[in-house]
Amino acid sequence: MYRKGEVRYEALPLPDRVQKPDDQALADVRAFLGYMRKRHSVRQFSPRPVPVEIIETCIAVAGSAPSGANHQPWHFVAVGDPALKARIRAGAEEEERAFYSGGAGDEWLAALEPIGTGAEKPHLTDAPWLIVVFAQRYGVTEDGARYKNYYVPESVGLATGFLIAALHQAGLVCLEHTPNPMKFLNGVLGRPAEEKPVMILPVGWPAEGATVPAVAKRKKPLERILTVLR
Repeated sequence: MYRKGEVRYEALPLPDRVQKPDDQALADVRAFLGYMRKRHSVRQFSPRPVPVEIIETCIAVAGSAPSGANHQPWHFVAVGDPALKARIRAGAEEEERAFYSGGAGDEWLAALEPIGTGAEKPHLTDAPWLIVVFAQRYGVTEDGARYKNYYVPESVGLATGFLIAALHQAGLVCLEHTPNPMKFLNGVLGRPAEEKPVMILPVGWPAEGATVPAVAKRKKPLERILTVLR
């Protein structure tokens, strides 16, 4: 984390070692792969409440992600208030109506057809929680001075991936929702100008009749996403 005046390097002995024998490492990562393959993006949520402590802990996992220069250029807003969720839904659907009525272009809309999405976003009010992810384009010290953040999109992407994995570990489901543009979220949630909203994650337990698009189960095989050079 950036602190004004801290510019020197200090080596710290590795505080935690989790090395395993090769056979145990392979068994564990195969088990993790099997569990992560059970992760799905869900649009139908149960009304069952989710304790705030679970949400807080998942966001703490996100905060442990690596980042450029360790500046941690992210902020997460967890919204459980029904009135605020309704305002976010209204703002998102306004942007989505413009998107689906022609702003996206025919090719983009055709690509979304198998997913079954549309301008209406009931999940934004149905889900017990919305987690809004903000990227901090620059930082501000306690005395108001700006400082540069580095690799912001990459860093926020890493943290969001940690968050989604943590939510799945808790047995929760979420949906990666990105209305465009999202500037309205700064005003609704009272976030400063240096923060850019990048994603809304509706979070909760899946509804009894929850479905996912069949196409979402199609994942590229390993040989299409991996090149090994040795």
